[in-house]
Amino acid sequence: MAFTKVAQDRPRVLIVGGGYVGFTVAKKIQKAIKETGGVVTIVEPNPYMTYQPFLPEVAAGSMEGRNATVPLRQHLRDTELIPGRVVSIDHANRTAVVEPTDNGEPFELKYDEIVLGAGAVTRAFPIPGLADVAIGMKTIEEAVSVRNWVLDRIEVASLLTDAEARRRALTFVIVGGGFAGIETISELEDMARVAVERNERLSVSDLHFVLIEAAPRIMPEVPAGRAEKVVAELRARGIEVLLNTSLADATDGNLQLINMADKSPAGEISTDTLVWTAGVAASPMLKKTDFPIDERGRVRVSADLRVTGDDGVVEGAWAAGDNAAVPDLSGGGVGGFCVPNAQHASRQAVVLAKNLLAARRGEPLTDYYHETIGVVAGLGLWKGVANFKGKTIGGPLAWMMHRGYHGSAIPTAERTVRVMTTWALNQIFGRDTSSIRHQRSPRLAFQEATGTAPAPHKAKL
Repeated sequence: MAFTKVAQDRPRVLIVGGGYVGFTVAKKIQKAIKETGGVVTIVEPNPYMTYQPFLPEVAAGSMEGRNATVPLRQHLRDTELIPGRVVSIDHANRTAVVEPTDNGEPFELKYDEIVLGAGAVTRAFPIPGLADVAIGMKTIEEAVSVRNWVLDRIEVASLLTDAEARRRALTFVIVGGGFAGIETISELEDMARVAVERNERLSVSDLHFVLIEAAPRIMPEVPAGRAEKVVAELRARGIEVLLNTSLADATDGNLQLINMADKSPAGEISTDTLVWTAGVAASPMLKKTDFPIDERGRVRVSADLRVTGDDGVVEGAWAAGDNAAVPDLSGGGVGGFCVPNAQHASRQAVVLAKNLLAARRGEPLTDYYHETIGVVAGLGLWKGVANFKGKTIGGPLAWMMHRGYHGSAIPTAERTVRVMTTWALNQIFGRDTSSIRHQRSPRLAFQEATGTAPAPHKAKL
């Protein structure tokens, strides 16, 4: 394997992943490391970080996709960026194997210290047909694709004369009743309602949105009473909410449902649209390292965010975010650990950056402690839910709290201005319900012009 020729002789702090943790840590330490003759290196396949709390709004057309991202090169001027993925790590020899995004030859990358911010991936289950018909809601590409697909299904349905085909096209199923699932189905229903109202061949009553959740309740982050009110609000909007229900088979979009209590059949739904938001799992790459990991595949760390195993601290290794089992000193976490969300990841990254520099100077380290004072979620325009300091809030106030928090929480002032401006324009001109139909096949028009277009086939999400 060849060594990278970029800054190879300088002491390197390698950051795995350019998400919340990677971006924030790099921004905080890049100048200090550069001043001491070293280099901060991020290995990330995308040239941007994604602010995932905005994905439901991107899917619903409330926000331009690019505004939910932060370009890495623009904001990390003193950081070396390598477009690729770390596929394995040998920390004993301070070596990572990088696979370039252009499918080039993997190469070894030497480092002195490492920050693990690989994040999480969508957690799926071995359900027949799921991989063939479903899409997640974890990336900006997925959110944009879902938006275009839902709007396209509405246009297609408006011309269908077969009642069953029409109903299938206008049936939209979301699996997972956490924040991601609730926000996704709420925002999509809001967008679809507007799109249908603008189409004289359809009516809102034609839409069929279904939420499937295996647990007996939704949104475990909010009090049960407020969660029940959210369910009532969703049902009042015509959204079918199925609790204690799981997906057993998704072959060809013919969803077979079962009751969680006794695994008995719970009905069938035929749909062209299945969005999967049923949880996340730590990056599987961690299993190809020599770091200590827990039973859930997360790197084990101490409260000061140093990687820590049975034999103590692993020198030169740090981790935070969704790929790390960070102790929750506030006592509010699940199983004693911080829950995987953007709020914790961004705050942990700040502490990690300070501790990394402090350790280099021989100064005391700080434990990560954050007592969550509340959670917020958007349920469509002017609709929301929040739990703030033990008080539950709903309606427009919760919606404004949601937008105010996330609008200011996205990294960099430049992105905050873009987001706020988009929201303001939407209030004036309304929601954009145009879809870019052939975004995934941009050469189609040219192929048609040259007579080389592929034969028509049934569209898939």
